[in-house]
Amino acid sequence: MAPSTGIGSGERPATDKTGRDQAPPKTRVHETLKRQILTLELAPGADLDEVSLCARFDLSRTPLREVFRQLAGEGYITLQQNRGARVTDMSHTMLRGFFQTAPMIYAAVLRLAAQNAAPAQIADLKDAQVGFRAALRSGVVAERALANNRFHEITGEMAGNVYLTPSFQRLLIDHSRVSMTFFRPHDRRAEENFTKASQQHDAIIASIEAGDDDEAGRLAHEHWSLSRNQIEMFVMPDGLDEPVGSARRARFV
Repeated sequence: MAPSTGIGSGERPATDKTGRDQAPPKTRVHETLKRQILTLELAPGADLDEVSLCARFDLSRTPLREVFRQLAGEGYITLQQNRGARVTDMSHTMLRGFFQTAPMIYAAVLRLAAQNAAPAQIADLKDAQVGFRAALRSGVVAERALANNRFHEITGEMAGNVYLTPSFQRLLIDHSRVSMTFFRPHDRRAEENFTKASQQHDAIIASIEAGDDDEAGRLAHEHWSLSRNQIEMFVMPDGLDEPVGSARRARFV
């Protein structure tokens, strides 16, 4: 899976009049690495160079390693003794697990979101959908993936389940990475799928606002099917419909 050259961001950091980022160095490196991982600018399995990152962000090694620990806890990177930090890989086994569990987790999250969403969160979700539509119009693949990621992040915040949240957050990392294929226009059908995805977001918002958890759960499966069919053109696990725990392995196409 080739890395993209674009970074993009759904939420730009504050800047001063010269355009420089005003955020503290630790915040800047944390947010930059997250964006680069989510958009495949940093490829799965890539090593992170402490020396160059310290120089780039004017940061010493101690605070940088604190950022690394935070990113590792969030699932973006892995830390190995005597080997430094590395972007979390996307092995066949991990991808197969992703495809097996994604529809179940998304459905659970959207059901809980419909049950628990606060008015302010619904407003945030609507704002995220505005950003998603703008990203689709921009034509920038990374912007599209990040805007989509933010939309779904908010549904996870709505669900507010202490047991489900870590799994959902980890799922979103890989979904953003594999969705870089979905949001790259290949033909007219792909462009039509972007429109469908946006329409499904609108329907998800409506179901959450209405408190209709059954409809939200149904839409989760419908929305997942749309992206899965496109992603399978590039990453195809064998036996996607087998019961969880079966021993067959995934393969790349």
